[in-house]
Amino acid sequence: MASLGFLLSAPTALPQLARSKSNSAGTTVRCGVRSKGISTATSFGFRSLTETFTVDVQRAEGRPLNVPLLAPFTIASSRLEQVENVAIRVELRNGSVGWGESPVLPFVTAEDQNVAIDKANEVSDMLVLAPSMTLKSALRKIGDLLPGHQFASVRAGVEMALIDAAANSIRIPLWRLFGGASNSITTDITIPIVSSAEAAKLAAKYFKQGFSTLKLKVGKNLEADIEVLKAIRMAHPNCSFILDANEGYTAVEAVKVLDKLHEMGVTPILFEQPVHRDDWEGLGHIYNVAKNKYGISVAADESCRSLLDVNRIIEGNLADVINIKLAKVGVLGALEIIEVAKEAGIKLMIGGMVETRLAMGFAGHLAAGLGCFKYIDLDTPLLLAEDLVIGGYEVSGAVYKFSNSRGHGGFLHWDSIAW
Repeated sequence: MASLGFLLSAPTALPQLARSKSNSAGTTVRCGVRSKGISTATSFGFRSLTETFTVDVQRAEGRPLNVPLLAPFTIASSRLEQVENVAIRVELRNGSVGWGESPVLPFVTAEDQNVAIDKANEVSDMLVLAPSMTLKSALRKIGDLLPGHQFASVRAGVEMALIDAAANSIRIPLWRLFGGASNSITTDITIPIVSSAEAAKLAAKYFKQGFSTLKLKVGKNLEADIEVLKAIRMAHPNCSFILDANEGYTAVEAVKVLDKLHEMGVTPILFEQPVHRDDWEGLGHIYNVAKNKYGISVAADESCRSLLDVNRIIEGNLADVINIKLAKVGVLGALEIIEVAKEAGIKLMIGGMVETRLAMGFAGHLAAGLGCFKYIDLDTPLLLAEDLVIGGYEVSGAVYKFSNSRGHGGFLHWDSIAW
């Protein structure tokens, strides 16, 4: 991932960092200061950080992160009444603190909240007891304890917290660390499965707030979905549509939806996960129809839970968009998949489960820094009834702006996160 490096102005104090190291591409990384009249260039990125930063964890812990929703969140596969995630705090011996979040979403993540907390604390204990090591080694140990998809959400949360702590130590915001392409993103916003009247009300509300792209949850009832689409079209006639079926349709139903939308004069910009995650033949068929008949892109979400899945999608020409979610594959897994997808010419989407601004802040920094995502779906904090996160990114309608604060800039009042 040498492509993740970038040129930035760094502070004079870079604790626990070597002043000159060589990255895997053979170039030299020099850390210093650039100011008017002085040219001491600093080339430093995420990969360099993993190889040069020494991790020494003093405390680490996972706790329940329970937040009510503005309204129940219903998708084709599940219904969520409130967020019951896991917050993860890592404190290094140099005093720097990092924050992460592991979402728990029934039928999507493999673990419930209690199991996620146990696993987070198992990894936390390992980090505290381990000797000093490079960030790269620490992340590898986390992956060894929490391999594959089963505990990917917990792995992602601990990786976030550790990377955030390291970025805080060297006083660099994550969007710069991940490439510095931009310091802002524009997200869509989701309308869950609701009545057509409620969908129209939400669409009108989001129109006033400046959202130009609506992501519609569909896949539970074909006829009801069509009525909802008609109602939203009336309330927000100029919006762009993303349809997300969350595995809810059969291949026949998915094609029928596309035909009906064409009759209505509506062309979605994206059709996300139309069929069951293991229906590879159905996914490929829908992609062929959507792309060749209607010019609509198809995204693999639940069907893409590993690099193996990505290669299968690429080799089989089964979709032209992959939805990256940190909770599905972890931070390191996401970066690996991004590189493979880019090489294959696959377009990228970034999304989340149902998380607070801790996880969405990290994902947003990554998306802004890399600058390679065509579709951005990081809206779930806007669906929560409370915002427990202090600091972090600024929100202005659909736009998230990231400052030069260290790390992702958000944190919790830890003592208020009760057991």
